[in-house]
Amino acid sequence: MLLFLALAAQSQQLVDGDLVFHRSQSSQAAAIAAATGSEYTHVGVVFHIEGSPMVFEAVEPVKMTSFSDWKRRGKGGHVVVKRLEEGVSPQALEKMEALREKWLGLHYDAMFQWSDDRMYCSELAWKLFDQATGIQLGALKPLTEFELADPAVQELLIRRTGGRIPADQLLISPAEMMADPRLIEVRK
Repeated sequence: MLLFLALAAQSQQLVDGDLVFHRSQSSQAAAIAAATGSEYTHVGVVFHIEGSPMVFEAVEPVKMTSFSDWKRRGKGGHVVVKRLEEGVSPQALEKMEALREKWLGLHYDAMFQWSDDRMYCSELAWKLFDQATGIQLGALKPLTEFELADPAVQELLIRRTGGRIPADQLLISPAEMMADPRLIEVRK
């Protein structure tokens, strides 16, 4: 029994490459929740720096945030941790770390465009896994496949695009990534 409890506790420890999701308390969180139909509006990727768990995230700017601070910024401190069922290989983690160093300091992409000049949270995590492991977590969807009728979504789109909504723009949301069947829930 003690061995089972020790293994269960160990499996809940954060490891490099874990994806962490929460409901952001940012001004755009209500619009993202309404557009995606999910409570989870922000995602980051865990890396240990000098033994401490840190979250690589796209905010302004793209940066590393201590896990405790990242968790505290989520609504009610609630976090869901997911990881690839087969794990992330040491070689893939090395690629992730190189990409992390390259992308640190990029500006946040408030327009949710698909580029390497600026990035939003789920784009950062999606590209990190795609480029380091070849795994594309979640399906890219055109903007028109999201729930756009909600007033919070309309207000955000109009404010950011000036009314020129790019309907064919492809996006990845935290909800799409979170639903990928190759991810297992480690902690909720």
